[in-house]
Amino acid sequence: MMNISMNNNFNISSGTIIKGKWHGNCYRIINILGSGAIGHVYLAECRHGKVALKLSENSMGITSEVNVLKCLAKVQGSSLGPSLVDVDDYFHPELQKHIPFYVMEYIKGEHFIQFIENRGTEWIDILILQLLTNLAELHRFGWVFGDLKPDNLIVTFPPPKIRCIDVGGTTRIGRSIKEFTEFFDRGHWELGIRKAEPSYDLFAVAMIIFNAVYPKRFKKIGKGKDQLLQLMNSHSFLQQRKSVLTKALLGSYTSALEMKEDLLKTIVANRNLRNVSYPLRVNKSQPQSYSKNRKQVKKKKRRKRFFLETFLLLICLALLYSFYILTNLL
Repeated sequence: MMNISMNNNFNISSGTIIKGKWHGNCYRIINILGSGAIGHVYLAECRHGKVALKLSENSMGITSEVNVLKCLAKVQGSSLGPSLVDVDDYFHPELQKHIPFYVMEYIKGEHFIQFIENRGTEWIDILILQLLTNLAELHRFGWVFGDLKPDNLIVTFPPPKIRCIDVGGTTRIGRSIKEFTEFFDRGHWELGIRKAEPSYDLFAVAMIIFNAVYPKRFKKIGKGKDQLLQLMNSHSFLQQRKSVLTKALLGSYTSALEMKEDLLKTIVANRNLRNVSYPLRVNKSQPQSYSKNRKQVKKKKRRKRFFLETFLLLICLALLYSFYILTNLL
């Protein structure tokens, strides 16, 4: 690929045929999907169906993203990034030079926030557990996602599965974060440095949960830690997961699996807490032995219901994960 000056002030109109210089594959542009720090992403069509095509004059940036996609392809079971289809150069007739591009899998689904708004907050835990599983694999291979945010997350179905559509911020562990969005950046909230390490991604996961219950992102006012803790205490969903979120915000987790285990325990604990009921007031006009027997019967029923509902919850989680794992393997 050619090393050319960075200038993304070009656009490709619908219907344009992008033909690769080296491989000769053709792609018909349908429409633009989005623009970022490095180039534009288009929905395109080829003989294999619909794909996402990214063009940029920043050849180094394109090469970096291609290397990330190749690395993600080695992570078995991970669905964080799209699969890589093609890498080539396109001769732009107006600019009169070759523009590097790569083609990737087109991931169709609902954006994370939209999915939660349509189906309810009970899906947050399930999707976040999936995300943490994928992050654990990514970290194991020596990468940090970096610019992790709901805008880059798509939920495909059936069954619901979280996928990522932009790996531009993915960075080798130990290096400086190259791309970030302020709301999900711990440096912005004065809760850590912009160094690529697992805890950086886990801070972003906590902020994704905040964004799911506060769809209109709030601005930082005063001390970041105090503001986030106050908002956490003001929302019942966040408050029920306070211990997990606090540890993620303060960088106490060393791995995504550690956070995942804590979140699972919290989900079960919250479910059990909702099933606790208080004993009815005893009617003193009834014989004491009769009241005592009624209490014992009710206590046994509550205990049976408690264990049954806990068992059913665990079965549901197991089934969801089974579908998730089977889908990844197929």
